[in-house]
Amino acid sequence: MDQPDYPNQSLLAIAPHDHWQGAIDAPTTLIEYGDYQCPYCAEVHKMIKTIQHRLNHQLCFVFRHFPQRQFHFQAQKAAEAAEAAATQGQFWQMHNLLFERQRFLNDGNLLEYASELGLDINQFLRAIAEHQYADRVAQDIYRGNQCGVTSTPTLFINRNRYNDAWEVERLTTAIQNRKM
Repeated sequence: MDQPDYPNQSLLAIAPHDHWQGAIDAPTTLIEYGDYQCPYCAEVHKMIKTIQHRLNHQLCFVFRHFPQRQFHFQAQKAAEAAEAAATQGQFWQMHNLLFERQRFLNDGNLLEYASELGLDINQFLRAIAEHQYADRVAQDIYRGNQCGVTSTPTLFINRNRYNDAWEVERLTTAIQNRKM
């Protein structure tokens, strides 16, 4: 098996507060550090959905926030909105909406998405207004920085950084070749 690119492997292990899809004991774990306003992340989002469909139970996908606030002014608030939705059991639904509608991430849009998902609007608004999940997002950013993440999207396959082309076939091959 290849040695992980980053020596502090604990930062690339699935943590209790992480959001994941698939079996936690799947042969392959794919971690993405992403930004909801990044156009490349939106493309990778589509690729990952395709790969998840293909590999099904063989893949555990983890998403971690890494908003690039210096370029994407609404990314931080979008990440906090995803976390606010998570407390109401709707993280992945909000995650998908944010990528699918990433050109529309202002406060009114986020409120519209929360309403569309049937979230408790008062709870959601309070969480956004008070930045209740800013520390949770900062935790992902810190972990990303410690793993050498500087831009989005950044992917790790079984704790090894993926540095190849952003193409479905190449990423699928890399995932299949990195099984534990």
